Amino acid sequence: MLDLKLIRQKPEWVKERLATRQVPGEQIDKLLELDQQRRDLTVQSEGLKKERNEVSAQIAQMKRNHEDTTAQIAQMKQVGQQIKELDDKLAQTTEALNYILVRLPNIPAESDPVGADESAAREERKWGEIPDFGFKPQAHWDLGEELGILDWERAAKVSGSRFVYYMGLGARLERAVYNFMLDEHRKDGYTEVIPPYLVNAESMFGTGQFPKFTEDVYTIINTDEKPLTLIPTAEVPLVNYYRDEILDESQLPVYLTALTPSFRSEAGSAGRDTRGLIRMHQFNKVEMVKFVKPEDSWDELESLTHNAENILQKLNLPYHVITLATGDASFTSAKTYDLEVWMPAQNRYREISSCSNCTDFQARRAHIRYRDADGKVKLLHTLNGSGLAVGRTVAAILENYQNEDGSVTIPDVLVPYMDGVTKITKAN
Repeated sequence: MLDLKLIRQKPEWVKERLATRQVPGEQIDKLLELDQQRRDLTVQSEGLKKERNEVSAQIAQMKRNHEDTTAQIAQMKQVGQQIKELDDKLAQTTEALNYILVRLPNIPAESDPVGADESAAREERKWGEIPDFGFKPQAHWDLGEELGILDWERAAKVSGSRFVYYMGLGARLERAVYNFMLDEHRKDGYTEVIPPYLVNAESMFGTGQFPKFTEDVYTIINTDEKPLTLIPTAEVPLVNYYRDEILDESQLPVYLTALTPSFRSEAGSAGRDTRGLIRMHQFNKVEMVKFVKPEDSWDELESLTHNAENILQKLNLPYHVITLATGDASFTSAKTYDLEVWMPAQNRYREISSCSNCTDFQARRAHIRYRDADGKVKLLHTLNGSGLAVGRTVAAILENYQNEDGSVTIPDVLVPYMDGVTKITKAN
């Protein structure tokens, strides 16, 4: 959530920056209008309440003196009615203000490329060699079916489209990938966490999924009639671990990592990536989250991105890093690097990780703060990144490590996690 004080102080700058995220300036004008109304109503209400307190004390003294208080009591009834009307208007105005405020995205960094979609992204660097097979590469969904390690048909029977069964060495490969990722992140200083997979609405609000993106998730009602949501990413329970808390400066930075399933309705994605592991309703993801001091967050973003790149490099998967355009970054992000891995069958790079600096946007929504050495309480900064999306990593391995006979070689770093299996073939 944005700082309302900043919007008051620099309205034109805020409008200019948010215009790059398709936020109309009229929305900021309306917000400031409601903010002024709220402050005016507050002053009026507090003035009348002060008057009521003073006259109430006067009435009490008059009663002790056996004086007639009829006029004063009648006056206070009118004042009480005025206060009620003002407080009702104040509540309505505050609700209207908050409706706009909680739906405004984070302010993009000045260094972000300006644009509405992925076409405006800026490539930062490439790594690895694009494979030259000498034969036409197969798509991972075809490879998986022919090898008997991915079963889409039975998953559709049991659950519906965009679900899959991993079978045999396919299941073992998925497990090898995420165990390798967790071990690497542990070496980089992250604490491994197994968080809840169901979270409450306050948690979804804290990380920015609610109220704007309620159609993108699966929400259920538990036995206590309290809605709970299946997590769309481990970012939600990890960031909310410190919700409504004040950390000590000496605790920072905090690095957390977790493997969880992610559940997404993929609303609005009809017809996109209907085959394969790219866009699923349920998929595993290893997430990295950081809590840091504000002055460190940009360096921490670079470090976070390199942590994700480390996984791709050790798997020897070619990729590039892009900076997302202002209109394409996530709602909570001030700056996002996307890592896109090469997919030979599609002859293009596809997203496999997003690494974002959310600055104090989530911390303000979730009330996550720290106390500095001088005892002053401040908002910290949060960062998050996929390290990596596991299913997409499996897809990239199948396509980049395929052989002409339809078998798939296991990347060297995963062989110990595969009990020494070096190749997936139809025979095994």
